Amino acid sequence: MAVLSRRAFTRIAMAVPASTWLRHGLAQTNVTIGKLLVGYPAGGTLDTTARQLTEAWRKSGRQYIVDNRVGAAGRIANSQLKRERPDGNTLLCTHSSALTIFPHVYTRLMYDVLTDFAPVSSLAVATCALAVSSAVPATVKTLADYLVWVRSFPSGSAYASPAAGSMAHFLGFQLAETAGVKLQHVGYRGSAPALQDLMGGQIPAYFGFVADFLPYMQQGKIRILGVAGEKRSPFVSGVPTFAEQGFPTIRGGETYGVFAPPGTPEPTIKVLQESIVVAGKDAGLRASFDQVGLEVFTQTSQEFGRQLQRERDAWGPVVRASGFRSED
Repeated sequence: MAVLSRRAFTRIAMAVPASTWLRHGLAQTNVTIGKLLVGYPAGGTLDTTARQLTEAWRKSGRQYIVDNRVGAAGRIANSQLKRERPDGNTLLCTHSSALTIFPHVYTRLMYDVLTDFAPVSSLAVATCALAVSSAVPATVKTLADYLVWVRSFPSGSAYASPAAGSMAHFLGFQLAETAGVKLQHVGYRGSAPALQDLMGGQIPAYFGFVADFLPYMQQGKIRILGVAGEKRSPFVSGVPTFAEQGFPTIRGGETYGVFAPPGTPEPTIKVLQESIVVAGKDAGLRASFDQVGLEVFTQTSQEFGRQLQRERDAWGPVVRASGFRSED
């Protein structure tokens, strides 16, 4: 019986499509180490999400490394996906706004949300919330209190968001329109400088994510007035939703998910989706998500695709009404 050399075996292994290895449940280390594209720097929430996923995959023998393609609000990494081979070896981890809000915001998007992505599964949800600083009177404890205060003190009408054109930006716009008050948006370059100014009292309010606020809330330095989720956040269960406070249309949360290149075979998508469901049950991943205020949330590729379409349709009128567009 002929015996294959290691070099010969490697040549044969590399010639087999990745979808075949995935279908038979073989560890990807037999073929290659896959890449998980991320459009933001290491250390951020999206990067943490991706790295915890790859760690959970590693435990089951599926090898991927995070490839940070930073720039243009994640659009560089997002646009790279369409250039990759549809074999399951290169994937993208990004947030839902990239496919639901960005198409309405950017005049030069660099990708087509309908043709350049094959949804695999969602992985986690980050709930948006409104917080105020200690510069706002302690008597302001609810959204109603905040709106009364803003009407009485127009100088306190400014609110921050992590970026102009972000979901948080448009949630503030929705609140102003719905409540009939004037709120002035101040877009920052990321959550860190916005939080710094919030803590220093330079800005009275900030629309961001629950995870942004947790350390400071526990220190009593800020107050979260409302969360924009369909239900209360388990991380701040005592804080009511916007809907509970009379604003049912103000709802928003970023869904972090995984995408494959267009044309990826359905069997490969299915195996990858199942691997994300398994990863979502990993104790280490869940503990890490808890630390950064993320809730595990997995779906089938079809469910994820339908969610993105619904949100894309819903955000279109909001963005248009705001009049905001970006030439970046």
